[in-house]
Amino acid sequence: MPILGEEPDMFPETILELPDEPDTQWWAMYTRSRQEKQLMRKLRELEVGHYSPVISRRYKSPAGRLRTTHLPLFANYVFVRGTGESRYQAVSTGCVSRCIDIADPTQLVTDLQQIHALIETGAALAPEERLEPGDLVRVKSGPFNGFEGTVVQRDGQRRLIVAVRFMNQGASAVLDDCQLEFLGKSTPAK
Repeated sequence: MPILGEEPDMFPETILELPDEPDTQWWAMYTRSRQEKQLMRKLRELEVGHYSPVISRRYKSPAGRLRTTHLPLFANYVFVRGTGESRYQAVSTGCVSRCIDIADPTQLVTDLQQIHALIETGAALAPEERLEPGDLVRVKSGPFNGFEGTVVQRDGQRRLIVAVRFMNQGASAVLDDCQLEFLGKSTPAK
């Protein structure tokens, strides 16, 4: 099977900056297995607003060639913004397993903006399936200046986790040389 090239992960490109409107809302579309990109293609055709962060991962093939894949950061999730008609169009694509209402859309958008900005730094990111309890921090210097998240120690590396609290998932990046400002203790996941 050929490796597909990079595709857009949001539509429109300003979806995370759009103002709140009374007739629009956010949903998390839980897709059928490995259908995130297919759903995003169909939503772009329908001009339905969506975002599903995609990260690049490099690896060596069995033949020794260096390959790059583009994987959804949150497996099986595409976030959709729009009206009830947009929700209906997304569910009608055949790619969606279930639709989840977002209780706090402002927090979701804030978290997604931070994840998007982290991806834009070009840092090597790793999906984090479950967030670990730890200290909440804000990075004060270095390439991640201004990011807030939880610092964990893994494999001898200090990593910053930027979370999407709605899903209890996130992305982590290795912290090189930077200063951290302590913000408090995080609350353990329930």
